[in-house]
Amino acid sequence: MTDATSTRIRPVTKKPVDYWRWSGRVFLVLLLIFTAMPMAWMLITSLKTGFAAMQYPPQWWPASPTLENYARLLDPRNSIGQDFLRYFWNSLWVSTATTILAIIVAVPAAYAFSRFRFPGRTFLFFSVLLRNMFPAIVFLVPLFILMRLLGLVNTHGSLILTYLTFGLPLAIWLLKGFYDNIPIQLEQAARIDGATRFQAFLYIVMPLSTPGIIATAIYSFIGAWNEYIYAYTFLTKHDQMTLPVGIQRFFSENATDWPGLMAATFMMSVPVVVLFLVLQKYFVQALTEGAVKH
Repeated sequence: MTDATSTRIRPVTKKPVDYWRWSGRVFLVLLLIFTAMPMAWMLITSLKTGFAAMQYPPQWWPASPTLENYARLLDPRNSIGQDFLRYFWNSLWVSTATTILAIIVAVPAAYAFSRFRFPGRTFLFFSVLLRNMFPAIVFLVPLFILMRLLGLVNTHGSLILTYLTFGLPLAIWLLKGFYDNIPIQLEQAARIDGATRFQAFLYIVMPLSTPGIIATAIYSFIGAWNEYIYAYTFLTKHDQMTLPVGIQRFFSENATDWPGLMAATFMMSVPVVVLFLVLQKYFVQALTEGAVKH
């Protein structure tokens, strides 16, 4: 029989507070607020009238919110709506074409750097990345001269080629890191079973590299969608402009249509945000798998 009085009762100790973890959480919350505030203010301003947008002190929430600015942008019957929709489709076409071409070029290039061993491989790989050591503005004049010689000024082809020049180095680097983590034994097993190298690449490597390809596509699309300097320099025809350049129409010499500008900017941001939110798990997976070598 066990004596109850002899049983030692351990005092209940409180778990110590992890101050580092709570500090990190507070920092992340503050960072989220700092990041989301511009988008929130942009949306709030787009719901105001022109008079309400100029009031001081500013209204944090409009007394009479309106969707008139969005209706005007999406109405093809007025000039502003026609121009906005034209700029939107121009941006969508340039960004989509850039993304598709970047994938077509980057996938075989990254696979070759990952699987094949040839003289000058390391030098060539780092030569591809050399462009990213310089700011994009450095290449503005040389690329403009090149596009003029090729007769591509005032065409979307000039932007597509330029965006490929800037997007391909990082796209190849991302995909190479991803291919390095796919075991080569899988391809060798397929080759033993009678598959050609291309069939092993198409049916084995490509499905496994889907997250990396999606991450590369996101990067290429966002870079082309948001670019301003080269679009402003290469495109002077009104019907060829993309959204980053076209929304300047809301600025005038005497006044600025702030609600209309905020509505156009918010609608320009929506496709990128939705694209990233839908595909973010593939983007994170590609970055983590490409950065850690097994």
